[in-house]
Amino acid sequence: MSTDKEIEAPIDSDVTISVEMVSKSFGPHKAVSNLSFSIKRGEIVGFLGPNGAGKTTTMRLLTSYYTPDTGKILINGTDNSENDLETRKSIGYLAENNPLYEDLLVSEYLDFIADLRGLSGNERTRNLEQTVEEASLQEVFYRPISELSKGYHQRVGLAGAIIHRPSILILDEPTEGLDPNQRLSMRDLIKSLGQERTVLVTTHVMQEVENTCERVLLINRGQLVADSPVDEIFQLTPGLRKIYVEAEGNQIESGLSALDSVDSVQRLDPIDSRKRYIVNLSGSEDPRPSIFKTAASNGWILWELHEERMRLEDVFHTLTSENESERSLQKS
Repeated sequence: MSTDKEIEAPIDSDVTISVEMVSKSFGPHKAVSNLSFSIKRGEIVGFLGPNGAGKTTTMRLLTSYYTPDTGKILINGTDNSENDLETRKSIGYLAENNPLYEDLLVSEYLDFIADLRGLSGNERTRNLEQTVEEASLQEVFYRPISELSKGYHQRVGLAGAIIHRPSILILDEPTEGLDPNQRLSMRDLIKSLGQERTVLVTTHVMQEVENTCERVLLINRGQLVADSPVDEIFQLTPGLRKIYVEAEGNQIESGLSALDSVDSVQRLDPIDSRKRYIVNLSGSEDPRPSIFKTAASNGWILWELHEERMRLEDVFHTLTSENESERSLQKS
């Protein structure tokens, strides 16, 4: 039996943010171009990109501050351009630099935010209690915001973002300016909040993404260039993989260079009679079994053989640089 009606795919109830082919321009400048991604409840996602890549525009599109020129954004299944007030209630937003009313007590500030959110009665009392507990603000609840450390300052801002119990949190540089102990504390808080919520984190500190997020969205020139779990994103840049070799023997460098998937061999300063090398790989194949076989057949003594840990910032640089190079080639 045929029908002229288009059958729509069922909406995944776990998806809280769905961005579908969204573009946004300001005059001749296209800030975001055909952007598509989705995020599920319980995911903590890092949103990365160089300055001017389109991160701020995307966040403003998600929060209904901007409307897309084309495409659509669904927040908990609702088009945010059709019911922006309702979708805004689903979102908590911590702005970069976290502007607060410094002359208020923490208790007064949270009361003020509760008023703005229209909370009253038992719901207001319950939300305030839960928020103070989640953000660990009990010790500073009756202190002026102006007297708080940077770490507590961020916690108060985060408390204001979650007081209405949103299902989505958007955090812009949440660990900016924090000392190492405060960063660790904020990471734990974000992980705790992300157990039942969607959390989108923008930051320039790659270590924060590696330590806090499960997934990375990488944007450059308004286009998504990577969407990957954090522990798999390194597979997108196999040319960055490196093997460290420390061995004794003859013709080690030439033997390593002859192996498949080896791009180049970099000689390091030796330690006594031990020769040391960094082996740069050209593919995704692991050469270590071949190195073992070559060492055995040539009589080398292997002292150390391991893969060098890749850094997210190296992947970031490679993927955004590749995108820039492609643009330059297209223009020339």
